[in-house]
Amino acid sequence: MAIKVNLSKEDNQLLIRIEERFDFSLHQAFRDAYINVKTSNTEFVLDLSSTSYMDSSALGMILLLKDHAEVLSGKVTIRKPSDTVNKILEIAQFHRLLKIEY
Repeated sequence: MAIKVNLSKEDNQLLIRIEERFDFSLHQAFRDAYINVKTSNTEFVLDLSSTSYMDSSALGMILLLKDHAEVLSGKVTIRKPSDTVNKILEIAQFHRLLKIEY
């Protein structure tokens, strides 16, 4: 599977790592990775360091994750996007919406 998930209750953090392609084929698996997390103030970390391709549906999925986090008074951080993915995030101006760690 192209998604790896690690929930750290100690840090109140859910790490979602996307490997290779982030596109509509991952929609259900991506949603399943976070939808059952209901703890307030959770930080959702999306690790895109191994993501080589991302399309517009992935941008939409990230926005759905952001909506879920906001309901919980949490936040979303995008971690280490690859150069290719970072260009897409910059074009979509996601740096205005989310914290991006380089």
